[in-house]
Amino acid sequence: MEHIIRPVRADDWEKSKELRLVALSDPVAPIAFLDSYESASAQPDSYWQERARASSEACSVITFVAEAPDGTWDGTLTVLVELPDADQDTVFGGRPSVPQTHIVGVFVRPEARGNGLIQALFAAAVEWSWGLSEPRVERIRLFVHEDNGRALSVYRNAGFVPSGVTVAMPDDPQAKEYELELVRPAG
Repeated sequence: MEHIIRPVRADDWEKSKELRLVALSDPVAPIAFLDSYESASAQPDSYWQERARASSEACSVITFVAEAPDGTWDGTLTVLVELPDADQDTVFGGRPSVPQTHIVGVFVRPEARGNGLIQALFAAAVEWSWGLSEPRVERIRLFVHEDNGRALSVYRNAGFVPSGVTVAMPDDPQAKEYELELVRPAG
């Protein structure tokens, strides 16, 4: 694999915007992301600049990208820190019982799939999560739509297992998202 896996920097906002819009154009985007192309493309540049800046500080959110030798971004994922005593609920509501991270926004361009990028992005997310000392993260979670078999397979291959938690989709209460987790190894 020739790609470099690295965190987003504040000045990366234009590439971040471009890849997010490509992700939201993917055929599975309606079940994979809690955003739409129409909504995201209507955001001003200041939105994308703030998003990249916040991620570059790597305090409560970090975005990793798979950057090709020519500078093209072929994949991304974001990791959110979720704390039991936080002032706000998590993405799907409620408060966690232990410090955890939550992987969201996973995407690899179709033409770059199958060459290890997703595994490298997950390795970076897991390493970053377990490397946090304050808070010491006890588990990493993510959600996957019941109809997104491709993503479910990828996540299970990365070591994530069902936690037993399911949530209804905000825009379709009949559809479910399954929570998968990776628990910190003992020791």
